[in-house]
Amino acid sequence: MSSDQSDPDIVSGFAGKVLGFPAHAGRSEAIGEVHSRPHPLVQQPRTLVQLAFMTEGGAAMDHAVLSELSGRLGKAAPNKQARHHAMNWGPGTLRWERHTEFSTYLWEGPLSSGVAAAEDSPFGNGFSPPGMVICGIRLEIRKWTQASKNLVGSFDAASLCYSLVENGKAAIITDFRQDGDGLTRILILDKGLTGHRTGALCQRLLDIETYRTLALLGLPMAQSLSGRVRRIEDRLAAITTEMKAADRRNSQTLLAELTELAAELEADAAASLYRFGASRAYDGIVLERLSALDEEAVTGHDTWAAFLQRRLAPAMRTCRSVEERQGNLSRKLTRTTQLLRTWVDVEVEKQNRDLLASMNNRAKLQLRLQQTVEGLSIAAVSYYVVGLISYLAKGTSHFGKAIAPELITAGSVPIAIIGVWWLVRKVRRLNE
Repeated sequence: MSSDQSDPDIVSGFAGKVLGFPAHAGRSEAIGEVHSRPHPLVQQPRTLVQLAFMTEGGAAMDHAVLSELSGRLGKAAPNKQARHHAMNWGPGTLRWERHTEFSTYLWEGPLSSGVAAAEDSPFGNGFSPPGMVICGIRLEIRKWTQASKNLVGSFDAASLCYSLVENGKAAIITDFRQDGDGLTRILILDKGLTGHRTGALCQRLLDIETYRTLALLGLPMAQSLSGRVRRIEDRLAAITTEMKAADRRNSQTLLAELTELAAELEADAAASLYRFGASRAYDGIVLERLSALDEEAVTGHDTWAAFLQRRLAPAMRTCRSVEERQGNLSRKLTRTTQLLRTWVDVEVEKQNRDLLASMNNRAKLQLRLQQTVEGLSIAAVSYYVVGLISYLAKGTSHFGKAIAPELITAGSVPIAIIGVWWLVRKVRRLNE
């Protein structure tokens, strides 16, 4: 693979027209994706050293590293939008690929000792990694001879995986242990594979180890979240028990605590959403690669698929279990919160009812008091009116004694009372 092949400007040539018709804007990317990871043509015997780096810093970090490496060789750096690139490096070839959250640097060179390979590869002094290393692999491809077969004994027998692939034309051996350089050792014994088939086999084995490691990143998070989920589950059980005791239940306090638990759970679920989703995706890739190997068991040894399934499957089940517990617990918290909020609403309605009843009683008392005051007011005003009329009647005695003043005063009493009552009633209606 040359650096020109990774240039998106070349791929963009597909985006113009097809038989003169305008092409879809995403057609070039769709066509190029099929060829984005071509299998390298590997001629035996060879050594492959691959490092995978987490690239939280983004593509800019990778581009800076590639620019520096290209500068050493006096070549132009790849395009910033490129997702894969290749360049000759010493006696071998360096291939780079960018993935969603990590990038891989694969150096392929002649078979030699580990020290010589490290000196020939670009990973020696002066290499600036784009991030933290998540996976390192040293893969050796050797002709299947008695001498190379004896190398199987250098692997750890406790975790040795040894199987035949490619219809018996090759054997793959590893113990998933790390050597002194921190690299996982993998050995391929070849009985006559073509360069293309060897490259495809190497790509599968590298993918299995890389994605296996990435898939297991979700396990520590699942283990740390499991205890927190259990604590929230226990507290939810205690709260529901308290909710049943209506005589000593403090709904407002319980509702506040449920809200805090729900917020804590949702924060944990949001933080683990990507990691658990990525672990599922990586686990699926591992299973696909293992299935594509189509292994034949070697008597007395585990196959790669059998070994990894015993170790990887429980870890993935743990991640799925914690994720499912989070989902179930979130639904339970929601139902419990709704139930408690309903009770709070009922209690508030009861308080409002009692308050309205109290206000109604006070209004009735005020009405009665107002009616009493009105009655007293009518009597008092009528008394003063009758008094004024009495003074007027006494004054008329100087002009004659046709009617006694007492009779006039007595006759004015009901008239004054009715008149004052009517006037007060009219004023009250106007105010209403």
